[in-house]
Amino acid sequence: MSRRNTELLLLIASAFPVILLYAMYVLTAGATISFETLAVPIGLFAAFAAAHIAVRILAPGADPAILPIVFVLSGIGITFVTRLAPDLAISQLIILFVSVALMVGTLALVKNLDVVMRYKYTFGIIGIILLMLPIFIGTTISGSKLWIRIAGFTIQPGEFAKVFIVLFLAGYLAENRELLSISNRKVLGLKIPRFRLLLPLFAVWGVCLLIVVFERDLGSAVLFYTIFLLMLYVATGRFSYVIIGLALLAVGAVGAYKFLSHVQVRFQIWADPFKDAQGQGYQIVQSLYSLADGGLVGVGIGNGMANNIPVVESDFIFSAIGEEMGLLGGGAVLILFMLFAVRGLTTAARAKSDLAAFSATGLTAAISFQAFLIVGGVTRLIPLTGVTLPFMSQGGSSLLASFIIVALLLRAGDEATGREAELTGTGTMAAITDDQVASAAPTGTRFANVPSYGHGNHSTGSRMRRRLLDTPESGVLGRVALANRLTRAVFAFTALFAILIGNLTYVQVIKAKDYQDMPTNNHTIARSKYIQRGSIITSDGVTLAESLQQEDGTYARSYPNGNMAAHVVGYVSQQYGTAGIESVMNDTLTGSKDYSSWNNAIASLAGQTQPGNTAKLTIDSRIQTAAEQALKGFKGAVVVMDPRTGAVLACASSPTYDNTNIDALMQSGGGEDGSMYDRAMDALYTPGSTFKVVTLSAALETGTASLTSTYQAPGSMDIGNAPVTNSANESYGTISLQQAFAVSSNVVFGQVANEVGASSLVQFANAFGYGQKLGQDLTTAASIMADPSLMTEWETAWAGAGQPVGMDHTPGPQTTVMQNCVIAAAIANSGVVMDPFFVSQILAPDGTVVKTTQSRSLGQAVSSATADQVKQAMLAVVQSGTGTDAQIPGVKVAGKTGSAETGGTNVNSMFVGFAPYDSPTVAISVALEDFDKHDVEAAKIAGIVLTAALAAQGA
Repeated sequence: MSRRNTELLLLIASAFPVILLYAMYVLTAGATISFETLAVPIGLFAAFAAAHIAVRILAPGADPAILPIVFVLSGIGITFVTRLAPDLAISQLIILFVSVALMVGTLALVKNLDVVMRYKYTFGIIGIILLMLPIFIGTTISGSKLWIRIAGFTIQPGEFAKVFIVLFLAGYLAENRELLSISNRKVLGLKIPRFRLLLPLFAVWGVCLLIVVFERDLGSAVLFYTIFLLMLYVATGRFSYVIIGLALLAVGAVGAYKFLSHVQVRFQIWADPFKDAQGQGYQIVQSLYSLADGGLVGVGIGNGMANNIPVVESDFIFSAIGEEMGLLGGGAVLILFMLFAVRGLTTAARAKSDLAAFSATGLTAAISFQAFLIVGGVTRLIPLTGVTLPFMSQGGSSLLASFIIVALLLRAGDEATGREAELTGTGTMAAITDDQVASAAPTGTRFANVPSYGHGNHSTGSRMRRRLLDTPESGVLGRVALANRLTRAVFAFTALFAILIGNLTYVQVIKAKDYQDMPTNNHTIARSKYIQRGSIITSDGVTLAESLQQEDGTYARSYPNGNMAAHVVGYVSQQYGTAGIESVMNDTLTGSKDYSSWNNAIASLAGQTQPGNTAKLTIDSRIQTAAEQALKGFKGAVVVMDPRTGAVLACASSPTYDNTNIDALMQSGGGEDGSMYDRAMDALYTPGSTFKVVTLSAALETGTASLTSTYQAPGSMDIGNAPVTNSANESYGTISLQQAFAVSSNVVFGQVANEVGASSLVQFANAFGYGQKLGQDLTTAASIMADPSLMTEWETAWAGAGQPVGMDHTPGPQTTVMQNCVIAAAIANSGVVMDPFFVSQILAPDGTVVKTTQSRSLGQAVSSATADQVKQAMLAVVQSGTGTDAQIPGVKVAGKTGSAETGGTNVNSMFVGFAPYDSPTVAISVALEDFDKHDVEAAKIAGIVLTAALAAQGA
């Protein structure tokens, strides 16, 4: 079968997926299938069929696979441009038809690539002018200065520049390849060219740096540089050029990263796009979300959410393809580009001349490597470079230039003679006279006639002859060597696209679930709008969050009790994701994936949507309200929990925020006042004297001291050659350890801490929960203790008193308010540490209980006997010590106060405690910032909240 008949059959076969894909889009858009609605793919097939006829006439020997590959890519591209940017579809379609016509026109105009040799320097100058033109008259769009405006049209001259520059390089290398391949020295086994032969490499490197600096176009710079390196290697066979070129690339990359902010941003976004997911990383994050949604087979044409990606129809069109056609569709597109590279390089291997071979190589790389750059960028394999996807992305300049490249590849293929023929036009050109031909030539030198490109009689008396050097690049051996290098290039491009497919598999299949479950994934949240999200209620039946159906059938999240427990409940936002219980219980609340019962499991496996389950919290609205009211006007936090189970009864952070309209809050710079910061769970406070509960527990448990042990308690004492002081330097003389606990003597507890030892002190702190994230559902920041091996006697003394000091290491203790509550609860619970939790039960839509949270112990921090002694000491603090503000008439309250210095004159007031003393049912932790300004004790807040808590429990 002839090449053209093969091409025709491939075009007909390609028409089926192109028309089918567009038909699927038509159906999704709500239209009916007809010739009218399918006019775009049918018209496109007609245009390529006409181009096929032209190729039969103008280039009958051209490669038969290139045109069908381009047809499929263009068909998929126009379908997705129509789907993603309907307003731009007509203009894109017109440009596509013009591009096909331009391809035919180029074939008709360029009848032989030998014309390149004649005008190579002209092409080079045009290419450089087009490349540099935006520096002087360019328009900056999206941070890059790549475009120029002419008569209302925006043109990207760099797209056309790559065609002219490739042709110039092909002509230059064809004329000088044997000279460039000569090496006269070796370094580490590599044949190194003379320095003057490296000048073209340095020149191209410099031009690419100028593009990065002045046009801020990283993609074009990398593309041009890679094309040149590939062509240079294919032409000379010297791997040393590649090594030196890569070294220059590394130097340029390091320099650009160090001195150019836009390059730094590109690399930082690539390294961690989720660090600024709503800002500079937004595009790539949304791309990853779309690809993750696509999975193996895609969500269907028109069903994706790739429109969330800015300019998705251009740079990120592959993300939309991957989402709606899945890994199978995205992989098929990559295979088509890989086949384009293989057929283009095969054309180069069959070329009849150096010029045709190098032209085909460079033009193939211009398309194929550009596809690698953009797909690698949008899938986070490499930093995003901002080039377009050839034949597919919206944009006229790229499309026109790509079809010119196709025409030149077809021309190069039509001129091909096969591997067995000796390349023509090889060698170093020199002008010699006929008399010189008769002269004795040096051994090993051949001459071949070459027609002169002079006009009239300008070349009379002499003619151009080519001096052919006898090198491994000469004659048939040169042909074989060149074919071998092109084979390596085929393997290289195949490997590149295989890597892309592997990475795409990782993103769309292996990593997809992780991306979908991210709290900031607005795609997952948006889809949940059509599912009735489950409610969040308190233990006493108050609704904190619910979903209400709207007129359009979607559900909107409502918070009927305002911002009660806002930090615990969290929020749901299509743009900003989820937080709090809304985040950690998202799967259960949405009903998307729930295997808590057989009915739910079967429905989930069948892919059926169902109303979400309800999360019943341990929070008691009465206690929560009391805590929030007590904190009103202050900065700080309150945590209340049941010491027997770890159930959190209240968790308040002040100031709080309005979670009923999170989008408006975020857009107005929400949280700048610290209102979105959860001081109960995430803030690390200096515990002050509340940490003496841990120090006392360690001393009693290890037998280091007893409550009746006596210590000197002067106002100040040197411990470890540095002073440890009591509050206000107050002296207590000789007192018992229990008395020291009641009056909160830092000097005594500094002595006790060193008697216990740094290692043992840290060990007991860890037993109470330090060094780990606490919580079965919502989790805290980990509280911090210093490395005991780095703690001096003085640092250990202050740590025992609850004040973190130290140099050259992280000081401790630093605690969360929740951690402090866990410590108080453990003492109340006979030394057993309970892991806190917020969700008590999961209720099915019909109200039945499908899951109940089980209490979980973190271990026995101290014995029951030790806990009883600490309880006794804590009771004395409230009855007659520093914590009298926490007293409740008729109820025995135990606790420990703390005044924590946070730098300068800033002081925070802390309190931990529990009640009733004999059978504790409530443990509490309070932190009040800026005590030095308002003079309100945390113990007073604790008394108010404990009163409400005991009343709610009926005590």
